Amino acid sequence: MDQARSTISKIFNGEPHSYTRFNLTQNMEGDNSQVEMKLSSDMDEEVGGNGVGDHLNHNSNRKPYVTQKLSRTPKNLCFMAAATLLIFIIGYLIGYLVHQKKDVAPSCSASTLPFEDPVPHETGAAPLMDWDDVKKLLAQKLSPNKFESVFSEFSSSNHRAGSPGDDDLGNQVLSRFKEYGMNTWTDEHFVKVQDPPVSGFNRFVFNGNEERPTGFLSYSGNGTVKGAVLYAHYGQEVEFDLLRERGINMSGRVILVRAGQITFAEKVANAAKMNASAVLIYPDPDDYSFGDNTQLFGHVHLGSGDPYTPGFPSFNHTQFPPVQSSGLPNILAQTITAGMAASILRQLGGQKVPPGWRGINKLGEENDVITVEVNNVLTEKKINNVFGVIKGFVDADRYVVIGAQRDAWGPGFATSTVGTSVLVELARSISDMVKNDGFKPRRSIVFASWSAGEYGSVGATEWLEGYLSSLNMKAFSYINLDGVVAGRYGFKVAGSPLMHSLIESSLNEVNSPNKAGSLFSQYARGNWEANVLEALNLDNAAYPFLAFSGIPSVSFRFTSGSLEYPYFGTMLDTREKLNSATSNQVPQLAETATRFAGHIVLRLVHDHLLRMDVMKYDKIIRTHVGQINKKVKEIRRMQPQVFPKALTVQWLILASGSYSRASRSLVLDIQNSNLDDIEMCRTINDRIMAVERNFLSPYVSPRERPFRHILLGSGPHTVEALSNHLDTFKSEQPEADANLFHNQFALATWTIQGCANSLAGDIWSLDNEI
Repeated sequence: MDQARSTISKIFNGEPHSYTRFNLTQNMEGDNSQVEMKLSSDMDEEVGGNGVGDHLNHNSNRKPYVTQKLSRTPKNLCFMAAATLLIFIIGYLIGYLVHQKKDVAPSCSASTLPFEDPVPHETGAAPLMDWDDVKKLLAQKLSPNKFESVFSEFSSSNHRAGSPGDDDLGNQVLSRFKEYGMNTWTDEHFVKVQDPPVSGFNRFVFNGNEERPTGFLSYSGNGTVKGAVLYAHYGQEVEFDLLRERGINMSGRVILVRAGQITFAEKVANAAKMNASAVLIYPDPDDYSFGDNTQLFGHVHLGSGDPYTPGFPSFNHTQFPPVQSSGLPNILAQTITAGMAASILRQLGGQKVPPGWRGINKLGEENDVITVEVNNVLTEKKINNVFGVIKGFVDADRYVVIGAQRDAWGPGFATSTVGTSVLVELARSISDMVKNDGFKPRRSIVFASWSAGEYGSVGATEWLEGYLSSLNMKAFSYINLDGVVAGRYGFKVAGSPLMHSLIESSLNEVNSPNKAGSLFSQYARGNWEANVLEALNLDNAAYPFLAFSGIPSVSFRFTSGSLEYPYFGTMLDTREKLNSATSNQVPQLAETATRFAGHIVLRLVHDHLLRMDVMKYDKIIRTHVGQINKKVKEIRRMQPQVFPKALTVQWLILASGSYSRASRSLVLDIQNSNLDDIEMCRTINDRIMAVERNFLSPYVSPRERPFRHILLGSGPHTVEALSNHLDTFKSEQPEADANLFHNQFALATWTIQGCANSLAGDIWSLDNEI
């Protein structure tokens, strides 16, 4: 009835029951005009006075609006009454007829086909497919047999970064992505890398014997140095400290160290801190099972990406200032073979090695002089990253990235071929699930094939640097596929604590290669974190995603147990060597690795809310705070004059408490959330995504300290560096600086508090106890 009355009223252009008018009042003393809005209810008060009506009409004696519009003559009043009655009768009749039609409508006969149920469609409120069905679909798409042809397609004997072989493989990956119906694109960079000398050679001379190794370390310093050999085991900081405690002068020495335990770059950086002049790195037979003449290849940039555009993307070097990464070494570095090293070690004198240092008896003395010459060549190369995307159906602008290195020093079967094959097979499987099986990911999946990984994740890092502002709140996770198969007797995972719960559930859901049980039951019995988790090191392509960009990341691999796969960074990384290390189980292991990565990816794009545990960082922060508090108390007791009274650990304790409360509050919001509310889910997901990014210290330059994450990064801004700085006070080392510590302490404290504030959500929900 109301609807009919309204419709008829519109047809007859009836006046609205209320209206709005504006008062434009000019202040005669020069103020700007004012606009006043009045509703019709105010009209009676304005009609007879000096109000708005007077200003608008410039006539204080005019009649009221309605009277002016329709003069109140008997004739007009009768007409209005008749019109009102007619409208009422017509409206009543329309309403009556509609009601009668509804009452007497005949029911459908038995022979009439009933209306079919509406076709289910994705509203954005909930995924149509049950998670168990998603898991089954992925398992059906994958089999070990399918990997044989993929391995053949992406195997290459020469695909060093920027080479024709690298470009060919990139084009093959691109063709596969297009074949699967994915949106594709490429990302071109011009990067500076250091290669071995084209004409000439690197060499060393010891006791009149000259050797010319063909392996090399990119980004070494160039030139010729002469110094006494000093053996430093693996070249770790603790081992250099042990040598210093023995009173050994390391200035100008040529340090001989074994490969393993830490990266080549870290070994060289540790030696540089001791004022050494050069570093020689060799594979010791205790750690590596290959022959005495195997050459090693690698890089010594203590960072990732192109070191000649630190913090900038290498789209065009002419656009950026001529600067260098602070992670470039200023000393020489060169790899030598096990046979060359054995010849040197046998001739060393000096002190006996510390207990536990295997292999030799003497450290070397001042008379054991060696000459080292490095003539590497800096060249510019064009590299291409290749991408394909499966777009999400709800939050298409949020995406998980999964990537694999495509280049290698030599054949690189374990280094890059297996990872690239897993990447392509996962892209094929998920694309087929979307195209043919009705799977609709809520968020997008970006597949990436990186180049120049061997030079320090150059392709991946340059992409991050180029699109950091775009990736900040959109890329919510990265899964790394480099070196996923390097054995069969162990399984290791490294990554953000936010993803630990997701990792654990994936271990339970994915069957082991022999189908005897889950990965969890085979590799993670008991304390799974102790048995499976490991630290994410600098050489891992997932590291810059996490520590530079603040994107939760994960990397995993099958291992040979306590022994590492020895052929990474050599020309011996072939299918035959990997078969030997895995008992010919490479396809089965690759298929399991694909399912494990697939479970993580699909879970992240399937669920309403991102499966990330913000409470994990609470425990980590509390542990660090407890350690720092304990050390500060010890120093105050032993050396009360070191720290000013104003410096209190209470700041850090309060910041830790703020994060704890904010994370618990978010967990409660998640538990009480309405999964059908798309905006609520998106808001909560954005709060989760901000956690990792807000642990990046805003107080240090990404050019000087690219890995700004205060809990997982590297540099003096990290919480670990704070704790280490306190150790220098306890041992009264010259590096101890109370003012510097005070500054670092305050900045780290406020970074944690800032993360807690962001996690809390709305500005009125913030914890302001500090």
